[in-house]
Amino acid sequence: MIRTANIIATLLIMTYRSKIRLITMLNGVKIKKIDRIIDERGYFTEVMRKDWSDLFGEDTIVQANHSFSYPNIIRAWHRHLRGQVDYFLILKGAIKIGIYDDESKELDEIVSSGLDLQIVRVPGKYWHGFKAISNEPSMLLYFTTRLYDATNPDEERRPWNDTTIIPKIINGKKNDPRIAKIWDWNLPPNK
Repeated sequence: MIRTANIIATLLIMTYRSKIRLITMLNGVKIKKIDRIIDERGYFTEVMRKDWSDLFGEDTIVQANHSFSYPNIIRAWHRHLRGQVDYFLILKGAIKIGIYDDESKELDEIVSSGLDLQIVRVPGKYWHGFKAISNEPSMLLYFTTRLYDATNPDEERRPWNDTTIIPKIINGKKNDPRIAKIWDWNLPPNK
């Protein structure tokens, strides 16, 4: 179960080495591990259920989108100012998701892979985007709480290499070596 505090959410996340890390996330950012039911035919996975109240809360999903990105492609930065929430599920490949709060100068960095399925909840008020980091194309299925309106999109954009994104905290840490530097999508995550 995912629990949120007033300002931040604390999550236990399984890493690729099956170690448990404690990560402090921006308020409203949530990660839900998705289980696979495996048998001799392959596997079956539920990717969205209305009764996942620990993830969706009061949110209602109204649209699903599919994004295909070649390796090393960066799709950032944007945010939604009219209340949209995004839910990311990487199906193939791997991506590094960046979620940035202009007010606190905090940045969450989440690596998500088709090998370890998880849904990442991204409140639209935060700047967010991702970089395809695998050697193969990445396929992202994402769900939104607002319908896309091409005539009046709920998107504010800034360049992927915006020099004003200078985090003071990354993943709840103030000692990350990337702190107080212009955010660089091409640096590997700090362990």
